[in-house]
Amino acid sequence: MQQSLSENNKELVKFSNVSKRYRELLALDHISFTINKGDIFGYIGPNGAGKTTTIKILVGLIKDYEGEVYIRGKKITKNLNGLQEVLGYHPQDVGFQEWRTVDHLLKTFGYLSGLNSVDLESNIQEALNFVNLQDVRYKKIIHLSGGMIQKLRLAQALLIKPEILVLDEPLSGLDPFSRYQLKNLIKTLSKEGKTILFSSHILSDVQDIANKIGILNNGKIMKIGTPDELQNEFQVGNLIEIEYANSAEHCIGIENIPNIESIKHVNPNRDLIHLKSNEDLDLSIYNILKIITEQKCRIHNFKLLKPSLEDVYLKYVGGEIKRV
Repeated sequence: MQQSLSENNKELVKFSNVSKRYRELLALDHISFTINKGDIFGYIGPNGAGKTTTIKILVGLIKDYEGEVYIRGKKITKNLNGLQEVLGYHPQDVGFQEWRTVDHLLKTFGYLSGLNSVDLESNIQEALNFVNLQDVRYKKIIHLSGGMIQKLRLAQALLIKPEILVLDEPLSGLDPFSRYQLKNLIKTLSKEGKTILFSSHILSDVQDIANKIGILNNGKIMKIGTPDELQNEFQVGNLIEIEYANSAEHCIGIENIPNIESIKHVNPNRDLIHLKSNEDLDLSIYNILKIITEQKCRIHNFKLLKPSLEDVYLKYVGGEIKRV
C-alpha cells in the first residue's frame, strides 16, 4: 500500500522525463521538475511553449504521454487513481454557461465532484466568501465582470478544498486592480497551506507571487530556481547606483557598511555599490543614505538596480515579452 506524504518527503508533485507529442510537434521534451509542499510554482514561457499541456497532464486531461508523473508520491497512469480530491483545477478558458447563476454553476460542479448536499452548501459559502463573491451568488454569469469570472474560476477550483491548486493563466486578461486582488488571494491560499502551480506569461506577476519558477521554451525546461537564484546569476546581490554632481567629492565610509560587498567606480561621477545577497536591503539603503546626508554629499541620482525576471526570461527564451 502506498504510504501518504511524510514529514521527511515533502514532494507533492513530480514530473520525471515527461514528453508529449502531437503528431509531428514535440510539445514537451523530457521535462522534469518537482513542487514541494507549500510552494507557489510559477511556470512561465511564451505561448505554445507547453505550459497548458503540462497542466493537462497533471490534472488527467491528457493521458497519452511518455515519462512519469507523481502526486503525493503516487504514480499517475491512465487516471488519477483516486487523487482527484487533492487537485483543484482552474482552466485557462473554461466555458461557463452565461445563463446559469453563480449558485447553479457551483452546485453543478460540486455534485460532479462527488460532494454531498451538506458539504457542498458549506463549501460554496466558504469559497465565495474567500473570493468576495458572496453578494453575486444568485446573479447570472452574463452579468459578471471579467475579474469576477476569474474569481469564480478560483472559487470553483476551491470547492473540494484541495491540497494542490493548479491554475492555468489565472491572471490573464485582467485589469491591474483585478490582477492585484487575485494575486493577494493566491498568496493567502499559500499562507493557508495550499501548494500552487500556476502558469503565466506576465513576468511581473510571477515575480510577485512565486517562490519557485520554471522557465519553459519549445517544450524544454530552460531553468528552475527561486526568483533570487535566477536573478543572482547576473550579479552577486543587488546594485545601488549613486550619481554624483560634477566634480563633487564622493562620500567616505560607504565601503565600511557591513552589507556592502564592493564598490565599483564606473566613472568620476558614478559608483555602483554591490550589496551582499540575502542581507537586509532596507537597512543597507538606510545606512548609505545616512552617510550621504551626514556628509552632505552632492548627488544627482540614487537608485536600486536589480536584474528583473524579464532579463532572466530573455536570457533563456529570447524574443519579445508580452506585456500588459
